[in-house]
Amino acid sequence: DLSNSHFPLYNDQGSAEAAVEAGQETTPTSSGSGAAFGLFSTDFKKNEDLKEMLESNKESLKLEAMKRIVGLISKGKNASELFPAVVKNVASKNIELKKLVYVYLVRYAEEQQDLALLSISTFQRALKKEQLIEVIEKLLKDKSTLVAGSVVVAFEEVCPDRIDLIHKNFRKLCNLLVDVEEWGQVVIINMLTRYARTQFTSPWREDAMFDENNEKAFYDSDSEEKKGQADVKTYIMDPDHRLLLRNTKPLLQSRNTAVVMAVAQLYWHLAPKHEVSIVTKSLVRLLRSHRYIVVAFKHCYNLLSKQGMFEPYMKSFYVRSTDSTHIKTLKLEILTNLANEANISTILREFQTYVKSQDKAFAAATIQAIGRCATNISEVTDTCLNGLVLLLSNRDESVVAESVVVIKKLLQTQPNQHSDIISHMAKLFDNITVPMARASILWLMGEYCERVPKIAPDVLRKMAKTFTVEEDIVKLQTVNLAAKLFLTNSKQTKLLTQYILNLGKYDQNYDIRDRTRFIRQLIVPSEKSSTLNKYARRILLASKPAPVLESAFKDRDRFQLGTLSHSLNIKTSGYQELSEWPAVAPDPSVRNVEVIEPVKFLLKSALFQLQVSFTEKPSYSCSFGNATRKTQVVKMLVCSTLLLRPTPPPPPLICSPFTASFPTLHTALLSFTFSSPFIFPFSERLEPRASVTVSMGIDFSDSTQAANFQLCTKEDQFSVSIQPAVGELLMPSTMTEADFCKEQKKLLGMNETSATITMTTANTSSQTINKQVLSVANVGVAPSSQNNFHRFAGRTVSSGALVLVSLELKESSSALLTINTEKSIMASMLLQDLKQALTEA
Repeated sequence: DLSNSHFPLYNDQGSAEAAVEAGQETTPTSSGSGAAFGLFSTDFKKNEDLKEMLESNKESLKLEAMKRIVGLISKGKNASELFPAVVKNVASKNIELKKLVYVYLVRYAEEQQDLALLSISTFQRALKKEQLIEVIEKLLKDKSTLVAGSVVVAFEEVCPDRIDLIHKNFRKLCNLLVDVEEWGQVVIINMLTRYARTQFTSPWREDAMFDENNEKAFYDSDSEEKKGQADVKTYIMDPDHRLLLRNTKPLLQSRNTAVVMAVAQLYWHLAPKHEVSIVTKSLVRLLRSHRYIVVAFKHCYNLLSKQGMFEPYMKSFYVRSTDSTHIKTLKLEILTNLANEANISTILREFQTYVKSQDKAFAAATIQAIGRCATNISEVTDTCLNGLVLLLSNRDESVVAESVVVIKKLLQTQPNQHSDIISHMAKLFDNITVPMARASILWLMGEYCERVPKIAPDVLRKMAKTFTVEEDIVKLQTVNLAAKLFLTNSKQTKLLTQYILNLGKYDQNYDIRDRTRFIRQLIVPSEKSSTLNKYARRILLASKPAPVLESAFKDRDRFQLGTLSHSLNIKTSGYQELSEWPAVAPDPSVRNVEVIEPVKFLLKSALFQLQVSFTEKPSYSCSFGNATRKTQVVKMLVCSTLLLRPTPPPPPLICSPFTASFPTLHTALLSFTFSSPFIFPFSERLEPRASVTVSMGIDFSDSTQAANFQLCTKEDQFSVSIQPAVGELLMPSTMTEADFCKEQKKLLGMNETSATITMTTANTSSQTINKQVLSVANVGVAPSSQNNFHRFAGRTVSSGALVLVSLELKESSSALLTINTEKSIMASMLLQDLKQALTEA
């Protein structure tokens, strides 16, 4: 029998608690013929025990039960029968337990919809604004790059309209952006795009002025002096606006296509028109990505190409035989947008090749593109039209049909000059079978029947014979042709018209029957239709405006670039409108943070060490001898080696305290060595042409972002920018070959950056490779048992993140250079430096 001895799992609450407290999990034992059945029954019994644990009063039991349930789900087992017991715990105050319950509900809510409704009220209570917003506000102030992306996602979901929460954190988010993980970067960039459109004025004005070096305005934006000097009518870019553009620009080098596209849309919506082209080269690089990625962003490419941004890279958009139809169509669209008087001859030669493509849809799209070029550039209209007429002799029906349709549209722009083309198309009518093409020729015959008086009646005679077997679209145009010829050439076509109207009167399609009855009443005089008959010519033979050959991608610029709404050209659920630029910018001081003035102190000859934390209230501690003093400071200068030279007038000049403002959140270690008494910082007199050299070190905290500072004297100021050498942010690491390979396997996928390089023969020796790599990066040489493999290992100085460099020599002096690390921006920059070093002659 199936006794409890077969199931040493949790049989009652007491034993369950004992097992959890002991941290042990027993396993079922079975023997003999009952083993299989006992194993089958164990799952059932185990689920019963899990239900008991979920209904327990102890949080530890509930948490343990949920961990096991989620474990079952991860193994592909069905745990849906536990739904009633799990859903009761959705209101638990234990965050860990609630997370696991949410995971379970997401998995099974669709299968248990009625029970899932029980949890809705709990979710609604949890999402009410104030307490949750307080948490988001607190997390937005967090200095960790790991938190930034997640909290902005929460902000966008919970309170996207509360831009007041962003004010104080705007500059911090801009400066953290380069070090945030990639998907966090996408979310932050999109949020800051919307924020900027509400806080800054438009940079697209004709009187706009742009000053890249106006750093002082960044900190003195509310200065009365500046306000007094500014011309109200002249636009000057807000320093915070410039900060956002400057700090997102490096992300164009990201290997993540979503990040690159996010920066591209930010520049499109926020940057001055002459700066938008900065994104072009990076977008061209994305064309080499997977085709699904390119298709996803095809509308973005199309919109940007309308501004002529891709013209310098036009050859990158030439179609390849290996491209999919979607990619071919996109490139064709971009080439059409780029066409102008200067390059149209080159583009048309390229189009001639595309027309011969075996891809019928692409060939048809090319013909449409030729038509658009002919419409947009009047100088080549005749050339394009003659080329399309030649295509009427093509063996491919789809090419002929598309050519007819496009020719029809082009002829409407200047019909008086092309009656010979209409005659030529009429001669080819019998050989054309595609309904749309036949209908287009019939429309041309009817519209310009007075210019081809001998040919049009003959075409109508042929159509009367085949009317009953034609497609509906052809029948409708036949009825129209008959009506127009009846009004202009009644003597020759009266009987033909009556015959066709009688056929149409009994056609199976109600549209054709209705059109026939309407036409008969309109053109044939009778007592009932005498009034309507007077207007027949004005209705049927009225001049019609020429059609505009437009792109299929038109009218998408009303949506934010890169969004689902932009791709689908409809407003989707959850889409947030991009605000119009404000006429007057809101108060910029809302983004200022509290500052404290620097403190002076006296030092004798000593080694001075200053620890500066780049927070909103930075602090430093200075130490010399056995004494330590601590105070607070906001502005302090940092640079590699500064030579302070006062302005050159003859009288001695007193240097006021020099300062530097740190927009970053990193830590710097500064070392000063002086040999004479002075009041720090630099209050002593300096003779003309005298100098003081200050040597300092900067800990960039693994950031590749440049540190920007300001050196101030009493009467002048200087901007200082220090770009870290990425290889100097590393320290050597020692590891065995086995450990190297083991760690490398952990850093694949998104954590791997590689490139194929060509090396000179002189650079392929082990000694030379080691020398070149070590000249660029401060890494250690790892052993390798293979002669064609060279391995190097290091760690970032601040966080200790592992950086692995490997070089695999291949045939013909080519080599595969690979970098594995979690620091993706650092990897991209290091890869470029190593490529340059290893490929030098």
